[in-house]
Amino acid sequence: MKSLLFLLMASASVAAAPSSFNAAKKQLVSVYDQLPGATTFYCGCDYRRKGKKLLPDLHSCGYRVRKQKTRADRIEWEHVVPAWAFGHQLQCWQEGGRKNCRKDQRFKVMEADMHNLVPALGEVNGDRAHYRFSDMGQTPFQYGRCEMVVDFKGRRVQPPERARGAIARTYLYMQEQYRVKLSGSQLKLMQSWDNLYPVTTQECERHRRVSQRQGWPNPHVAQQCQQLEANANP
Repeated sequence: MKSLLFLLMASASVAAAPSSFNAAKKQLVSVYDQLPGATTFYCGCDYRRKGKKLLPDLHSCGYRVRKQKTRADRIEWEHVVPAWAFGHQLQCWQEGGRKNCRKDQRFKVMEADMHNLVPALGEVNGDRAHYRFSDMGQTPFQYGRCEMVVDFKGRRVQPPERARGAIARTYLYMQEQYRVKLSGSQLKLMQSWDNLYPVTTQECERHRRVSQRQGWPNPHVAQQCQQLEANANP
């Protein structure tokens, strides 16, 4: 049986990476609309497709609106590694921020990388901003049963355990793929989460679909999925 990594690499010749962030969002709606068992990334809310958008079911995950009802009622495509985090390391950002970087080809590729994009409730996406991920040991309290904690004063976010492995593998991928600089403490945390929270079959299926559309894999996910497949089919 050919390995998952080989199959994903072979698909690169027929896949077409999205040319912009907007193009990536359109492709991701189709990816997630047909992804078995998929829910919003942080809160685990069910959703349904309506035209070109995905609409969340807040009752399905016990979500309580903190402040922004309009944004809570929609799904937004969240950069796990924020655009600020990789953008401000580029000269274009220093000279004019995100708007100016939209003219920079390297930034456009990074901004549209679907391995770094996940569906999140708009309010959670807005509250997270570009705060760094952390394990603060806090009991979630802000969003009902959604186990997300945003420390606005400390500019930190504690994500649910269900999302930590995927977050870690995304950070490690962005570091290697685009030379995004991580602090020593960030790198250590992501390596720890990668080990503590291995891939699930659902993460592997999502990765397979994204890789086939975009043209290349996230090796940190692909390698674990390959091992998961081997263990399931000895």
